[in-house]
This record gives sequence, structure tokens and C-alpha cells, in this order.
Amino acid sequence: MERNELQSLQELKEEEKIKILDRASNGILEKENADFLIKLIDNAENKTEVLKISALGMTYKRTGFHFDVRLEKNEGQTIRCLKKNENLSFDQGGITHKLIIGDNYPALLNLLINYKNKIKVIYIDPPYGKDHLGAFAQTNYNNAITRDNLLSMLYPRLILARQLLKDDGVIFCSIDDRNQAYVKCLFDEVFGEGNFLYMLSVVNNLNGNDNSSGMIETQEHCLFYAKNKDYFEVGVLPLDDEDSSDWQIDDLGYWKLGGSLKATGINAPREARPNLFFPIWINKQTLEISLEEQNNNWHKLIPLTDGKEMSWYWSKDKFIKDKDEVIVKKVGESYSLYKKQRPQLGDLPSKRAKTTFYSPKYANANSNKELKEIFKEKKFDYPKASFFIKDLISIANTNQNDIILDFFAGSGTTGHAVLELNKQDGGNRQFILVTNNEITDLNPNGIALDVTSKRLKRIMSGECYDESKDFKWLEKNTPYGDSLEVSEIQSIASSDHSVFEKIDEKLYGKDFENIHDKIEWICKEFELTCRKIEGE
Repeated sequence: MERNELQSLQELKEEEKIKILDRASNGILEKENADFLIKLIDNAENKTEVLKISALGMTYKRTGFHFDVRLEKNEGQTIRCLKKNENLSFDQGGITHKLIIGDNYPALLNLLINYKNKIKVIYIDPPYGKDHLGAFAQTNYNNAITRDNLLSMLYPRLILARQLLKDDGVIFCSIDDRNQAYVKCLFDEVFGEGNFLYMLSVVNNLNGNDNSSGMIETQEHCLFYAKNKDYFEVGVLPLDDEDSSDWQIDDLGYWKLGGSLKATGINAPREARPNLFFPIWINKQTLEISLEEQNNNWHKLIPLTDGKEMSWYWSKDKFIKDKDEVIVKKVGESYSLYKKQRPQLGDLPSKRAKTTFYSPKYANANSNKELKEIFKEKKFDYPKASFFIKDLISIANTNQNDIILDFFAGSGTTGHAVLELNKQDGGNRQFILVTNNEITDLNPNGIALDVTSKRLKRIMSGECYDESKDFKWLEKNTPYGDSLEVSEIQSIASSDHSVFEKIDEKLYGKDFENIHDKIEWICKEFELTCRKIEGE
């Protein structure tokens, strides 16, 4: 074994031994078992053996959460790497975004080569059951237990995803009612229960409230985890113009009108709460508030409900203390008082509960309409709305140069959302999408070729690959610009004498001046790409 390979193997051994010792110190593994696993790791002959042994220490749990974890094995002497698709790639200047076509497991391994600890946001919308896992999963996970298929498929991918995230990075996962509890347990194992942030209930069906049974399905779920909760702070949602009519702008940004400070209602007449009844004077020109009697250009405001004198929500002392947090809004000749409040997660103008992540733009009907305006016909089942993912990226507190990854990219909505958010705030965020090319009745050439790549080409350049421009989206939108690098997962036998020529280091951000440096780099980086999920 070459010196660089030995060094890389030893580094992996030390990383996995630290994980085993950490689980032992937390009481998850017995010390004797941990010591035994460490001895096995020390004697392992290659990286695959190290990972198999380490997996034993990762899958024995006291929580009662068990599933059939598929381990890894060598796929002969095959290297899986990226190959650029020249026909689908296009260069318009600006940011170069990436689309990788193929199985997302080797894609994630390839991304680790130059994106480890560099991704700020990961969003995934994985398949939910055995019949929707695609050709790859049916081949490798075709056992009798549907949920094992999903969890076994996700487990190694989440392990790799966590390594890609920055220390202050986050991951979102959309999931349905039937699987959300199990997938959350899986996320707890991989990311740590202490890094759980929210379980968002996302309203995506605006027509479900008419169900006569009273048991309505108007939402799905979205898990929200940080890689390290101590390094992450939830951001605030930017507001579209149509949403901002009930918001007040100050030097800190948008403030929500948190609720009218009008009379408390019929249960609190003036006589019942005299300490909450007092007049407030409002300057008709400046809308300034005073609790001292004023004349001339001031309006006297008292709490009224249906013409009856009632009580304020706040006492006079609280008004004096917090009156700088009060906003006056005038409509016609009427005045209303509001408390101002920074918008937080889920605190949208719809006044839905904070546990509900809601906007009419998230609705399935809207996401279907959005895609039809790009393609003229139905091309994809159950697409997500770009508005939804754009808001997730916003609350992930991204800066304008962050990288966003989606390795179950489907129709490419995450890329669309990143482009729209960059347009909205002038950012330079980069997206990386990974999708297979599953053939369906709607997409005879495969999803990646018929939907994902064509969607990105149309919204970024304003035309399809055949230079046609006859799609409705252009009537109300301007193309976003930027460039797209499309690559595919290719397999190369390590015995192939041209392997060092076939691997394009530029797809990994490298440009070697001599072949010796390139050979050394390939020997170090591509051993891990020679693995696949072990089937039955």
C-alpha cells in the first residue's frame, strides 16, 4: 500500500475510534464492547473494513429504535467518479451551479472530496416507501419491510451529509405522516437529539378543511436539524411585497404588527377593570403617542367595542414603559394601536400558530402551477413549491455566498429557490443538486433529462436546449442568468490504464500541472468511491 493510502487509512481509523469512545463515554456502548471494537479497527486492513466495524458500534442502541442497516462492500475494483455532460452544461458567466445525475450515494462520496464542512444548507425530500424508492432502491433494498427500505437507504447518506455540513450548517427533510416519527429517530441518531431544532408542520393543501369527518390532512412535515446547535441561530423570513401590508419598517428591518391593542372585549368592561381604562392621545400628523392630555392636533383614543367603553390589554404603567414598541396605524379617520414584534419562525402574517409553517404559496396547487408554467404540461408528481424552500433557506440564516445542497433533487425546485432568493437579496449562493435519472411514464428519457436539467436551463437562460422559448413562465419572469455544470456518475475499472486521464480533476476544483500530482491525488481520494450498498 502506498504511503498516502496508509496515511489516509490511519486518519479514518482515528476518526472512527473517536466516535466509538464518544458513544462509550455517553453510556451507549459498554466499555468492554468499545475496547473490542477499537482493537478490531486497529487491525483492519482497509477503509471498508474500518467502516464495517465502526457501523457495529453505531447501530446497537438502547432506545428501542432498530432497523436493518445495510453495510458497505467493495464493488470489485471499480472507481465511481464525475464525468461532465457537455451537452447539458452551459456557461453564461456569474455563479456556476452544479447538477449531478446518478445515484446520490457515490455522488455524496465524490462531493466529500472538496465540499467537506463547506455546505451551509441541505434540503431533501426523500422517497417515502418501497414502491417509490426508484430503481436503485428496488434493486438493493427489496425486502419485505417497507420502512426498513427507507431507513436503510437514508442512514449512510445522512452520515455523509453530516460530514458535508459546516459547523453552523443545517439540514431540512420533508417527510409524510406515516414515516415522520421513524425518520426523526434516525436523524436523532445521526445528528444527535440535542441538535433537533423544529418539526415544522407545513400546510400544503388549502382545500382540506371541508372534510366532513373533521379529520383533515392539510399538511406534511419538515424536520429541521443543526449540525451543531450551539453555532446556529434561526433567521427571519423575508417578506414579499404582497405580504408586507401589515408590517412596519424601521431601521432594523421589518416588524410585525403583533396584535391590535384594542379593548379586551365583552368580558372586561370599563367597570370590571378600571385600572386598564385610560385615554391615549395620538398626534394626527406624526402618529406620536402620549399618555398626557393634549389639545389641538391630537386625537383622543379610548378603548371601544361596539361603541361600549371597555379596557385596554395593557395597563397605563406598561404603556409608559413599552410605548416605543407600539405602532399607530390610521385607516381613514380611525386609529389602531399595535405592538411591534420581530418576525420569528412560523410567525407569518396569516396569524397561524408558530408550530405551523404556512403560506398559501406553499400549496400543492401552486407548486403544480409553477411547474406547468415552465413545461406547459404535467411532468412531475408532487413537486415542492420554490417559495417553501426559499423560506427554509432564509430561516437557515444563510449569508449571500453559502452553498445549498439537495441530493434528492427531483424536479429541481431547490435550485429554483436559490436563484429566486439570490435575485431577491442580491446574493451569490450556489446550489448543488443530485438526482437520478429514473424513467417514468411522464418522463420516458428519465427525470434528470426530461425535467431537472430542462427546468434549470429554461429559468436560467430563458430558453430550452432546443432554443425554444414558448413557455408561459417567461411572460411574468426574467431569466435568472448564471451557469450550470452538469456531470454524471461514471464507473471506471481501476485496472483501466487510462483511469488517470478519464478522471477530470477540474470537476473537483483541481488543476494539476503534472501527472504525478494527479496520480497521487486520485490514489488518495477515490478509494472510498469503490463502495456500494450491500444487498441481500
